[in-house]
Order: sequence, then structure tokens, then C-alpha cells
Amino acid sequence: METKSILLVGVGGQGTILASKILTTGLMEAGYDVKMSEIHGMSQRGGSVSSQVRYGDQVFSPVIEKGAADIVVAFEQMEALRALEYLKADGALVVNTQKIDSMSVIVGDEQYPDDVLDEIGKHVQEKAIDATSIAQSLGNSKAANVVLLGTIIKAMGLEHIDWDKILEENIKARFVDLNKKALRAGMEAVS
Repeated sequence: METKSILLVGVGGQGTILASKILTTGLMEAGYDVKMSEIHGMSQRGGSVSSQVRYGDQVFSPVIEKGAADIVVAFEQMEALRALEYLKADGALVVNTQKIDSMSVIVGDEQYPDDVLDEIGKHVQEKAIDATSIAQSLGNSKAANVVLLGTIIKAMGLEHIDWDKILEENIKARFVDLNKKALRAGMEAVS
């Protein structure tokens, strides 16, 4: 199997790293060679976070070159715009419609643009979903990361992996049922 590349981008506190770790665990348990790299930046202060996951028969590097990602999943709109250059010409882009103001917007130096999704649409076909509202409807908006993980699983054809088991092993027991529902909701959102 040729190597597949998945880029997850978000803002600190959105659970981007946890989603990539769950994804990596599932891929390894399914027998793939997997490499993962993460960049935290100023994540604890609302800064950019990205995680690169590459899997296949034999993977030599976790680094995704520009124009090489099979799928980019953005946990926030501006992060999607920033990550566009990493997407393959025929790659998939999933964007959470949530907007999170950067520090420069919060202090009034900049304004958050109103037309981010329109701008993205000029360059690539994207699938915009409100993962935060989907997770909120299930009982906790913090499960948006697992909703977005579900979109990756569906888009990459990874449904054959026992994700329920992976969630049970990696999520606190009291949140397992919520996260199982969130995963399925994410898969349905991109069907």
C-alpha cells in the first residue's frame, strides 16, 4: 500500500493532538507502519497546533511536504486556510466551521475575516461541517475532535479498524460512550 498522509490542524485546546494519537494507535493496531509528528507552537495560549500522520506498508518520515497531504482536517477555519498549501491537488479538505480568535484579533490588532470559507472554496472543494455543534448536541462540545476524527476514518476508508476498542483504551471511561457517538456522527457527516 502506498503511503497516505493526513494533516490535522487546529488551535491549542481543541484536542487536535489527542485525535491524532487515537488515529495513530488505531492504524498501528491495524498493522500499518505509522509515523506521527506534532507541532504545538503556542498551543496553550490558543496558538496553532498541527499533527502529521503518515501510514502505509513502510513509512520513512512523518513529515508531509507541501502539496502531499491526502486529507487536511482543520479544527478551525483560519487554520484550514493556512494549511491549504499542504493539500494534494486531488486531496480532501474537511473544515470545522468554528472560528477561534487569535491573540492578534483578541487584542484588536486584526479582525477575523468573514469570508474564510469562501476564500478556501476558491482554491479547493471543501466539506465544511459544524463539528462543535454536532458534539454539543451529543452532550459535550469538547468531543468535536472525535467528530472530526470520524470524518478522517470515513474519508480514508478506515472503518474496518475497531475504533470502539481504541476509544475504550484511550479515553476516560465516563467519556467513552459520548466519544463513540461523536465518532459515528463524524463518519455520517461526510458520507
